[in-house]
Amino acid sequence: MKQVIRPVLHPCLPCVKLKAAASQQLMGQLPVATVTVSCPFVNAGIDYVGPFEIKSSNTRSKTTTKCYAALFIRMATEAIHLELVSSLTSEAFIAAMKRFIARRGLIDHLYSDNGSNFVGANRELKALFKFEEFLRQVHNYAAKTQFQ
Repeated sequence: MKQVIRPVLHPCLPCVKLKAAASQQLMGQLPVATVTVSCPFVNAGIDYVGPFEIKSSNTRSKTTTKCYAALFIRMATEAIHLELVSSLTSEAFIAAMKRFIARRGLIDHLYSDNGSNFVGANRELKALFKFEEFLRQVHNYAAKTQFQ
């Protein structure tokens, strides 16, 4: 009996659609930083937006310079903070990071897409932390601003 019915049902498109199994969505594990309730910007992500053309003075000159915006994203609620960055260098990123910390407070974890300026800034900071004088300056700054 099966051999008689199968050739009739197999090419029938409506029958195939009705008999199809519903697919199950596979969810990946979310990072702990995105599901943990914490203070604002304790866990943050960083990326650059731009370039933007800005006028460098209030005069009527038409000279413009290229700048970028550092986009800091709070992981838990996806709130954003924008900082203007003059270039894509590691020094400019570190300056933007200092301004961000001065306004929003310290960050426990910072996630990035491993852009060359982020990797360079990480390398520079690791090299600086090997020096005694730099560590003393960091401790003095933390004591002065009460970030302990």
